[in-house]
Amino acid sequence: MDAKKRIVVQKTYKLYIGGKFPRTESGRFDQVELGDGSVANVCRGSRKDVRNAIVAARAAQAGWSKRTAYNRSQIIYRIAEMLEGRRSQFIDELINLGQSENKAKDEVGEAIDLLVYYAGWCDKYQQIFSSVNPVAAPYFNFSVPEPTGIVTVLAPADHSLLGLLNMCIPAIAGGNTIVALASKENAIPAISLAEVIHTSDVPAGVINMITGRFEELYPHFASHMDVNAVVVGSGSDEQFSEIKKLAANNVKRVFDRRAEGANAFAARGPYPIMQTQEIKTTWHPVGR
Repeated sequence: MDAKKRIVVQKTYKLYIGGKFPRTESGRFDQVELGDGSVANVCRGSRKDVRNAIVAARAAQAGWSKRTAYNRSQIIYRIAEMLEGRRSQFIDELINLGQSENKAKDEVGEAIDLLVYYAGWCDKYQQIFSSVNPVAAPYFNFSVPEPTGIVTVLAPADHSLLGLLNMCIPAIAGGNTIVALASKENAIPAISLAEVIHTSDVPAGVINMITGRFEELYPHFASHMDVNAVVVGSGSDEQFSEIKKLAANNVKRVFDRRAEGANAFAARGPYPIMQTQEIKTTWHPVGR
């Protein structure tokens, strides 16, 4: 068959929930205009999609947190390997969304470097933040960091690949599972990233990706009672205040990281990992 006559198979950009790529239960979609003049259809996620993703994240959380830190490091490094192998695809996607070629190359390169960076921290931050506490009694007293549980992520509207990874990777490096809301305008690299994650060693449910409209979905990311923390990389000051009010219903932690969305290395070190950690203190008797 003449290649010039064949019809190009258009891609449907679906959600990523529990290791699968379902369409939104609402049947809705948004159209994204691309630089080459074409239009891509992206699922417009609903409240029920968010709920389904949180259920998947909760089911995966216990198993992910029990993996050794070294194993989590290997898995995050594997994502970097897979992203490196599809580097040209992500550069093309970012260019098609309006970035210059140089900026697209820089963003993909920094995204890969960021994955390697946090892969290296997985088995080290515990040594920095753990402690043996002095007590005036015949006990040992230890404090160690533990994952908080499920973290929802409101990704930055710009820098759709690097900004998303910057919000998500520290949380999973620390043993949490996540549900991320990708920006509607730049959702395509986020779903392509989900394909990379799916073909790497990340267990199903550890990372879940929703595409949709921020104004419609952010209240559900902040108010769901089975969510333990919210990382905010997008939204206005008024919306951030509303997120804090909704999160207070079950005393979620809320982290404002809107200012660093465009700079993945704005907060170097293990501190972004520790944002989504709890400190557990254990008493152990000395001697018999």
